[in-house]
Amino acid sequence: MNPLLLLLLPFWLLILQFVVCNSIYLNYTEALSKSILFFEGQRSGYIPSNQRITWRGNSALGDGPGFFSDLRGGYYNGGDNVKSTYTMAFTTTMLAWSVIEFGEMMPKEELRNTLVAIRWSADYLPEDMDMNRTVYKLQAIDPASEVAGEVAAALAATSIAFRSFDPYYSDSLLKAASGAFDYADLYHGSYSETVLIKYGVCPYYCAFDGYQASIYSHTHTHTHTHTHTYKRMVTHWQDELIWGAAWLSKASKDERYMEYIQKNGDTLAANENINEFGWDKKHAGINVLLSKEVLERKAYGLDSYKTSADNFICTLIPESSSSSHIAYTPGGLIYREGEKNLQHSTSITFLLLVYAKYLKQSSGSINCGSVRVGPAKLRVMAKRQVDYILGKNPKGMSYMVGYGRKYPQRIHHRGSFIPSIKDHPQVIKCKEGSIYFNSSNPNPNILIGAVVGGPQKDDEYEDDRTDISKSEPTTYINAPFVGALAFFAAKPIHHN
Repeated sequence: MNPLLLLLLPFWLLILQFVVCNSIYLNYTEALSKSILFFEGQRSGYIPSNQRITWRGNSALGDGPGFFSDLRGGYYNGGDNVKSTYTMAFTTTMLAWSVIEFGEMMPKEELRNTLVAIRWSADYLPEDMDMNRTVYKLQAIDPASEVAGEVAAALAATSIAFRSFDPYYSDSLLKAASGAFDYADLYHGSYSETVLIKYGVCPYYCAFDGYQASIYSHTHTHTHTHTHTYKRMVTHWQDELIWGAAWLSKASKDERYMEYIQKNGDTLAANENINEFGWDKKHAGINVLLSKEVLERKAYGLDSYKTSADNFICTLIPESSSSSHIAYTPGGLIYREGEKNLQHSTSITFLLLVYAKYLKQSSGSINCGSVRVGPAKLRVMAKRQVDYILGKNPKGMSYMVGYGRKYPQRIHHRGSFIPSIKDHPQVIKCKEGSIYFNSSNPNPNILIGAVVGGPQKDDEYEDDRTDISKSEPTTYINAPFVGALAFFAAKPIHHN
């Protein structure tokens, strides 16, 4: 063989890999449909007759009696049959926000399916397992401002999403949202610091954003019993309170919520340029959401939120003069160290599209030093993230289960890797599932539409269910992705 050809061969192989990677056809409408279908696989409680993921059966039917409550229903957050109100509420907020911003772009059938998915968790907020189902209860003596604030946001956002479809339901949600917010604001404290709760939720669902805590003593008297003194970690209100107030302001048009934001925003430092958005950090989402009020000149005293939103966007642009940039993998995926990286990519992608919408409506753009950024640039950036997740990446792999020719086969999800009761009627006790967990076989039950935690910072991904951070899907990864897919299903754009 010609020596020159040998030297050129690696170069041509690289070109070929690039062409194959970028020639993958992406059907955003199909991906949208599957991303919504995923939530049926996360359902807990009694499964309705029109369930489309048929291997999922009734489960956790005994949740709540010990607290004289019916806690059946809602969603499992990930693959381990845990129902966390905090993450479930964030999931609900993001699904509702997707409908608010992009619902008109959705095919009617998928809009209906999304509303059904939202209602399943919103109703819960106001598999047959032989394990104990421990319930943790929040009350005045053990408050949880971040959880209650997120519940308020979820119910308020959902009330907006349902306003034109079910006005009575919308009104009832708004009333419940107001009550949740009042509770969050009246009893300040983090549930991660509540002794009865933190050992059950930490380290998986701790509020790591936390409170800037100070200690104070409080004397509490039990009626007809005794008096005792306890100490609690409490200080300023957190981002979830501003987040909840912002959604209640948007849903109710009650001026007291906007006044609350204007009065308490600096104390909460919610408009800080924190370049993260997810179930535990709402700062970037708050800044984008409240920027709409600034751009439309509907409220005063909120300019700092718009400035922080602009700064957040600039951190996403490598060529900008931002002092702190968000990292990307060599293949172009937004990357942050920690658990389940794709939660960052999907949530930030959603914010890019929402902010692009707000900027276009106001004919605005962002100054990132020497770079001027408009709506079109933000949409191209968002599309690159969506395309990467769906298969245009160095692995040529879709990170959505059941989408494309190559996708994860061994996800970390009990309902997916343990045989369905329909195929295996004999009881599989909790510890007896280990044989399936440790198996190298593909999961027998395909959780269509599930987006897994995703690849590591070098774009590598091992299809291994024991690697939880990479192989576990969660509702809070999928929820913002629904909105992004709704946009591109309606308005596909091409890379520049």
